[in-house]
Amino acid sequence: MPIGESWHNHIWTEFTKPYFTKLMSFVADERKHFTVYPSKEHVFFWTNVCAFETVKVVILGQDPYPRQSQAHGLCFSVPRPSPPPPSLENIFTELAIDIKDFQHPGHGDLTGWAKQGVLLLNSVLTVRSREPASHQGQGWEEFTDAVVQSLSRNLKGLVFLLWGSYAQRKGKFINWSEHHVLETSHPSPYSAHMGFFGCRHFSKTNILLRASGKTPIDWNAL
Repeated sequence: MPIGESWHNHIWTEFTKPYFTKLMSFVADERKHFTVYPSKEHVFFWTNVCAFETVKVVILGQDPYPRQSQAHGLCFSVPRPSPPPPSLENIFTELAIDIKDFQHPGHGDLTGWAKQGVLLLNSVLTVRSREPASHQGQGWEEFTDAVVQSLSRNLKGLVFLLWGSYAQRKGKFINWSEHHVLETSHPSPYSAHMGFFGCRHFSKTNILLRASGKTPIDWNAL
């Protein structure tokens, strides 16, 4: 699983810990007996498309999409030509409300955001086909806790978007006095109406970035 060099420099110690060795054995065994998403080469795609030092915004997801041709290592994102899943469609709906001139891209690939410094990180990085949450509790959460903690310690003025209670658990690993944290409900069809719609997190993110002297995100650049 190729890991971006900038990330390796910050989180390499995690790879030496017993929990990570056990986790890698678990995932390898799962791949022998089941279809697992995303593919091996895409599990750490987020480290290759968004270098550690370039991160400005962090969006936290839960686990990868469990269907074929959907998961590719960025939370909420799907590779072309897969159509956007319901949660991503709701994200685009909120963007159309929040950002002037936002246009639905006609696809669901969010790589364009990642290239601008939006880290799209799932809490759990693998999943068994058609079995959501099947790889929870195996060690991925500990690893991504360490990722969030490293970002919080080594960078300044990040904007963390925590959508839903699962993502909000990561809040305890963030230094709230050094970073900006925006919370609301998950964009899932089951909960988007409970706060996600109308949250205006995208325009608020850009206001916070400008206040920190950082270039705002072009949410249309997909």
